[in-house]
This record gives sequence, C-alpha cells and structure tokens, in this order.
Amino acid sequence: MKRIPLRKTAGIILLVSLLAIFFSHPLQQYFAIPTNVTLFEGQEKALTKSDLLKAEVVSASNSVSIAKESDALSIHAAKSGYDQVVLNIAGIPVKKMNIEVLKDFKVIPGGQSIGVKLNTLGVLVVGHHQITTEKGALSPGEIAGIKVGDIIMAINGQKITKMQDVAPFVNGYRGSAEPLVVDIFRDNEKITRKIEPLKDKNEEVYKLGLYIRDSAAGIGTMTFYHPETRKYGALGHVISDMDTKKPIVVKDGQIVKSTVTSIEKGSNGNPGEKLARFAADREVIGNITRNSPFGIFGRLTKQMENGIKNTPLPIALSNEVEEGPAEIYTVVEGNKVEKFGIEIISTIPQKFPATKGMVLKVTDKRLLSKTGGIVQGMSGSPIIQKGKVVGAVTHVFVNDPTSGYGVHIEWMLNEAGIDIYQKDSKAG
Repeated sequence: MKRIPLRKTAGIILLVSLLAIFFSHPLQQYFAIPTNVTLFEGQEKALTKSDLLKAEVVSASNSVSIAKESDALSIHAAKSGYDQVVLNIAGIPVKKMNIEVLKDFKVIPGGQSIGVKLNTLGVLVVGHHQITTEKGALSPGEIAGIKVGDIIMAINGQKITKMQDVAPFVNGYRGSAEPLVVDIFRDNEKITRKIEPLKDKNEEVYKLGLYIRDSAAGIGTMTFYHPETRKYGALGHVISDMDTKKPIVVKDGQIVKSTVTSIEKGSNGNPGEKLARFAADREVIGNITRNSPFGIFGRLTKQMENGIKNTPLPIALSNEVEEGPAEIYTVVEGNKVEKFGIEIISTIPQKFPATKGMVLKVTDKRLLSKTGGIVQGMSGSPIIQKGKVVGAVTHVFVNDPTSGYGVHIEWMLNEAGIDIYQKDSKAG
C-alpha cells in the first residue's frame, strides 16, 4: 500500500478545511451582505439569521441601530446621516458596512389617463415636398440642405416659435430677393442654411417645399405626484415625433385629463393601444417642462386623485426591487383607475440612470382579457410592490404583449428635479 507523504496529507487537510470554511453558512452570509447600503428613515434591513455573526455600530452619528430578535440581526434606520456597522464572527471583525440613511420620502402614485400637448422649440421639419416650377418639380428646402428632424429657430434673424411666423417671410419673397437665412437646431448643434423659395406655377405663390409642425399631442399615464413640490412624472419614456422618429425638443406644454374610450387588444407582432379623448373642457392640470428618455415632467396646477391610493407611499431604490409579484395602477375604461397584478421577472440594481431596469409580465387575467397585456397608452402606469412605488411601465415586447420593460422610480424622480439624497432640494 502506497503511503501519502505527511506534507501532502497536511495540504489536503488544509484545503478541505478552507473549503469547509468557504462554504460554511456564516461565510456565505458574509459574502451576501453588501458593503454599501442606503435606507430611508424608519426602514429596516435584515442582515442574517446566524448566531455566529454579530454586528455593532462603530460611528457616532446615531443614524442606525442594531436590532436582534432570536438569532436574527437587522439594521434600523433612525435618522438621516451616515454610519458604519462592523460584522464579526467569534469576536473577529470580518466586514464593514457603510450605511447612508436618507430623509423619509414619499410620493402619491398616479395611474390616471392624461392628455399631452407639446409645443416644439421652434418649428420642426417633418418632410419635404416637390413644387411644380418652370424648371420642373423641386424642393427648395431639400436643395438648401435642410433635413427632416431639423428645427427652424430663426429666419433672417427673427425668432420663429410657430408655423404662422414662417409665412410672412415666404409670402414677401420675390425672385430677385436675397435668399432667406435660416438658423437651424440639428442634433444639439446650431447651423445656418440659405434657402431660395420657388414659385409654384400653378398657384403663383412662393413655397419652401417643407412640411413643418410646431406641436404634438397624445395620451399616456401619470406615474407619480410629489405633494410637497407639486412636481410630477409621467409616461416613463421620451415622446418622439411620429414622422421624424426623433425626440421632440420641448419649448413648453400642458397636460389635461383624458378618458379611455376603447382598447385595441394587443397580439403577437401587433402591440395594442388605448384609444382616448381629451376631457371636454380641456382644462389644463399641469405644465410640461421636460421631455426626456425617462418621461415627461413638470408641475401640477390641479389636484389629481386616482381613487385607489391618494395618500403618499414610500419609494423603493433600484437595489430594493425584488423579483416576484407586484401590481400596476392604470385605466382601461373611462376615467377609473384600477390595480392589476403583474410579475417582476427580473430587476437590475442600477447605480446610474437607465431606462430599462425591470422586465415585467402581466398575470392579471382580467387585464389580459381586456388588453392582451401591455398596450400603448399604458406607459407610465406606476408599479407598486410591497406598499412601495418601485417604477413605471415603459415598453411592450412586440412579439409578446403580455411582457415589457419598466423603469425604476429612482431615475424618474431624478429627471423631475427631485433629489431624494437632499443634495440640492431646490433643483428644477
């Protein structure tokens, strides 16, 4: 029988011991505990259920305290500030946790159907058209190098804010006149082009050969309202022009109440849609100051209630959202906000703003029967999990209307100019 050398035997024993320690339950718990934790005042975070792992607060701000019940340890956030907690096993420090406690923060969830009216910054070019001239079919705008998606800001030094501002320059043009000097905003850059209007031989008038627009309208869903600042967020995604497919650069805008009249049910390869109309009185209930990848934002001028939850709810940071059951608030008929069951299939604890933080699946049989899942116009519907606002519905999967994406509420609040970290509470 071949003998194993003593040194090799000792090495094997050491390796087995290390593996036993590595896979031991307390050490696995150690690796599972994050180094940096953010909590809101009054919130608790469970740490472990081991008798071996102990914890103590080592800093002096008294922002947190350690609670122990039976063999369970948890951190209680008492007041805003910073603290450090040291975890130890058998009296030996093994990990330090940095804990930031934020001031208590709550928002009122939305779910209401809203009408959206946007006014563009300047006049948006949405297409070219040919003019019948003595020299054939031509488009002066295309010849001048003006592109679809360009925003006309000024002509001959005069500011352009609406379509009617363009007409006097074209109507007053004569063939022998100097070209019109057009200031354009394109891809965040200001450029200048010269354009010579051409006479339509059939109508005897000069034209630019451009299709232009100065406003857009649509519907969506309110996500949240912050009662202290009156700031709101809705839609959860950017509004793009239907012709250019580019985000609309907003000068200003308004939101009004809207009523859902019918639903075009979604199916594989064909996303459905909420059909809605603006309220008859078209009363403005808020302004629009921002159109961003995370939705539209502004301030409410009128109080809005959803009939389900009109008192503030706490929010969940992106790292707190869990896979599992949740619900959304939305309207599928008339003005009535209802809640429907969904499943959060996956969630990403993001450190930086991103538009796709969650994958959702509609599980509510009544909603599936009514809409087929997520439909256009449902964007912005708030997502509630365990009594907290965690985000908003943003997009539907074209090939599976029962599923789609959601955005974390943390990033929508940031876009609204609401700083939950209290570094600049006057933002926006």
